[in-house]
Amino acid sequence: MTPDEAQQLLAACAAFDNRQPSQVAKRAWAMALRDIPLDQDAFAAVARFYGTPPKKEGERLWIQPHDVRSVRKTIRSERLEDFVYDPRPDETGAEFVARLRGQQNAVASGQEPASRTRIALEGGPSTRDVYELVQGIGRQVPGDDEQAVINTGRRAGPLGIVCPKCEAAIGRPCHGAGGSEKQPLGKPRRTPHADRTAAASGQYVPTAEERRQQEERQREASRRALARLQAEEDITAAEAVDIEGEAS
Repeated sequence: MTPDEAQQLLAACAAFDNRQPSQVAKRAWAMALRDIPLDQDAFAAVARFYGTPPKKEGERLWIQPHDVRSVRKTIRSERLEDFVYDPRPDETGAEFVARLRGQQNAVASGQEPASRTRIALEGGPSTRDVYELVQGIGRQVPGDDEQAVINTGRRAGPLGIVCPKCEAAIGRPCHGAGGSEKQPLGKPRRTPHADRTAAASGQYVPTAEERRQQEERQREASRRALARLQAEEDITAAEAVDIEGEAS
């Protein structure tokens, strides 16, 4: 937009707000709207701005260059809501880009109406396509946070068994300790636990219950050993007292 074109746009604004455009104002508006042409959409943006009630009752409307830009963009975007690209069967990638931009610009500017004709799909799904879709029915859909590490449960490997350490289900990634509101079981691990990998390779790995019982047995053995040492120390101390008594 040139300064002279900006002056024309300011004159349209003055019809609504009684401003007195100056030479400085037209140059400033031209700089702010240097990439916006003076077209019917620019004038329509001014009219829509002043035709819309203010957000606060009694507030005076006073349009600025950024208002012209944003309202004009809205007007052009509304025309593209029903836009359908009209392709050519033999077009190249570069031709597609050029034609797409040209058609969108023509519709956005109001030069051409948006086509409402949708390209019809020809033919129906093959028997193989239907079979593959049916096979997916009932399959668990992973969450977004685990998408990168989740397993479908159909491939071999550590994720093909329940993790003996964190008890992650088949096809689900192992998770770390702790949890949050978003991930109550803990953050998914990028790699399975060592016990899960060992179990998947055929090695025997104790279950969580077996490990708990083993730990309890170890603690009980430690308590007994400590009690035995304490008893031996008591006996030694008692014998020392007897020897001292006999000597005296």
